[in-house]
Amino acid sequence: MTESNAIAAFLKYAGIKKMDIKAALVDCDGVLYDSMKNHSRAWVKLMSKNGIKCTRDEFYAYEGMVGTEILKMKFRTGAGKVLTDDEARDLYGVKGRYFRELGEVPMMPGTLEALKVLKQEGLKCILVTGSQQQSMLDRIAADYDSIFDEARVTGFDVRHGKPHPEPYLKGAIAAGVAPNQCIVLENAPLGVQSGHTAGCFTIGLTTGPMSAKDLYKSGADIVYESPAALAQALPALLQAIKES
Repeated sequence: MTESNAIAAFLKYAGIKKMDIKAALVDCDGVLYDSMKNHSRAWVKLMSKNGIKCTRDEFYAYEGMVGTEILKMKFRTGAGKVLTDDEARDLYGVKGRYFRELGEVPMMPGTLEALKVLKQEGLKCILVTGSQQQSMLDRIAADYDSIFDEARVTGFDVRHGKPHPEPYLKGAIAAGVAPNQCIVLENAPLGVQSGHTAGCFTIGLTTGPMSAKDLYKSGADIVYESPAALAQALPALLQAIKES
């Protein structure tokens, strides 16, 4: 998919004549940080200790969901147990401990450079993540200094996590703009679906096992192989958007 084709398709889908991008709504895991390897290991350890069969790869497919909702789903389907909200929160705390024990995850190469391009173009940058992993959320201000606006949307702020459009609709509200004035940066099918159904121009990044085909199928307007590739392509993409 070329930039011009992606823009033309979005204009048709959104029912608008011209794009006027004002904000970037940015996912965390797999976009800001190369963290999904450790998240999947922590999830598998938690599930194994509770007698629930799973694979590491399936948690890439769940990426973007609120963590407590993943727990409720897996315990219901894998153990026939309905977790209370308190039980889910407690188990998510255990999962968080397993995640922290694996050590600090690296920043995703190329993402900071891509976000600097967006900031230089005057876009507001808003964090929109299903994460409730406080240790990860606390790192962002330091690692991405001066990039993100103070407003953010996390798993603590939504009733319906990704793939529901609520997270990105709230992200647009936090930015003070319409959804069709937002770019979404996502690496997971559920997150892409959330951005697409919210009405945002959704950019997919293949930073994990999910393929470009998976992201396009979920509604991505355009897909890049990495944040570094996006950073390189952004000036031309943003110029094409201005000329749309």
